[in-house]
Amino acid sequence: MSDQPCDTTAPDGAALRRAVGRRGATAHGQPATAPASGRLVLVLACTAMAMVGLDTAIVNVALASIQRDLGVGHSTVQWVVVAYGLLLGGFLLLGGRLADRVGRRRVFLAGLAVFTGASLVAGAAQHAGLLVAARGVQGFGAALVVPAALSLLAVTFDEGPARDRAIGLFGGVGGLAGTVGVVVGGLLASGPGWRWAFLVNVPIGVLLIATAVVFLTPDRSGDPFERLDTAGATTVTAGLLVFVYAVHHGATHAWSSGSTVALFAVAVALLAAFVRIEARSARPLVPAVVVRNRSLVTANVTAFLAFCALLSFIFVGSLLMQQVLGYSPARAGTAWLATTVTVFASAVAGARLVARVGTRRVLLIGLWLVAVGACWMARLPADAAYAADLLPAFLLAGVGFGFCGPALQLGALAGVARSDAGLASGLVETMREIGGAAGVAAVSTALVAGSGLRGFQVAFTVVGLLALLGVVTAAIGFARVPEVGEVPAPGPRGRTGERS
Repeated sequence: MSDQPCDTTAPDGAALRRAVGRRGATAHGQPATAPASGRLVLVLACTAMAMVGLDTAIVNVALASIQRDLGVGHSTVQWVVVAYGLLLGGFLLLGGRLADRVGRRRVFLAGLAVFTGASLVAGAAQHAGLLVAARGVQGFGAALVVPAALSLLAVTFDEGPARDRAIGLFGGVGGLAGTVGVVVGGLLASGPGWRWAFLVNVPIGVLLIATAVVFLTPDRSGDPFERLDTAGATTVTAGLLVFVYAVHHGATHAWSSGSTVALFAVAVALLAAFVRIEARSARPLVPAVVVRNRSLVTANVTAFLAFCALLSFIFVGSLLMQQVLGYSPARAGTAWLATTVTVFASAVAGARLVARVGTRRVLLIGLWLVAVGACWMARLPADAAYAADLLPAFLLAGVGFGFCGPALQLGALAGVARSDAGLASGLVETMREIGGAAGVAAVSTALVAGSGLRGFQVAFTVVGLLALLGVVTAAIGFARVPEVGEVPAPGPRGRTGERS
């Protein structure tokens, strides 16, 4: 994206409103956009991602306080986390496709409104049932916000340095919010109370909605649902919902139990039905051209494994500090600050590295660092000191996580047509959420199988193996994908190099 305005024939205010959220074209085929437009879209997208990312992590530390205040058991309070992740993971793909079909602005605003309203209800809830329901609605709102925000960036910035910087910041903010949430959750639970973990979203959400209404250009009119593949959308959403629930169910029940096996069987049947529907549909939810995009497919498979490792690393690390090393929740949260800063800085740097050395190399470096950090943690002594034992692993993993986030998002969007940007965004974010859930389930099984410190060492070994599997998929999958200097040039009317 150019730093100079291309449309000089209209007043500044009109040019800004036309440029934000929708790309026009000049007679020379260049996007007509004002300098402030890209920055404003970037601020809106990153702030929304920060709010959603913060809420994903902030509640975990506050669970003990919620359980005590509402007088519920562990089996009930876990649904405060599960309900959110269930609907977020299940509806991300549909949310991304709706952004393409209904309009990015509409879906972005709808998601913000749903998320903000549900946050208010969750903060005011007086019993667990209402809180769990509100958390589920929050997850649905987040499933609309995240892919719409990422696709707004994809259509606002051309492939190249401008998009690399924007998505680097977007990924950095997402990683930063996730780790900051652990710290903030502990402070809120110890201070004004757990309800503020939800209520803090309300003023932020209202401000985002007001800003988006004023500055984002309205989506084009028409019948937004005319081309939506309803049968495909229904089966894939139901399949993803059942799969995510099956993962959570398997983590708390025997993986070989009849109920767990039955849930996975239903999920596989629904997803198989989705594939069959797509093959016969004249207007499929996931077009064949998207499936044939090797970069997108590889990015999604690698994202699943990378976020398996990422979220399980944080999950196991937090438990280790509190259950083995005797850290308080606040101290455990503060211990992640080094990772927080490292993730953000390396995400911004990693996006720039993609432009220089390519997605494949950045992903390989990032995943290797995560694997080394996990193996370091797998050898911790029972009297591990923070500076000498934990900090080196946290820094290695932080750099690795920072490199992986934007590299995966950029890889997923490479060569994707503007009309499919929401779908591509929803796909990679779906793999992120499902991968995270699967990773936590895998390490939970390892923790149950082991005992004391040994169980944590086995769990970190599993994290390292997941990262190494990601290395394999990235190395093979991106081996024949065009790298720096070989990315197809932008097509007409702002469409990124569309592949046939």
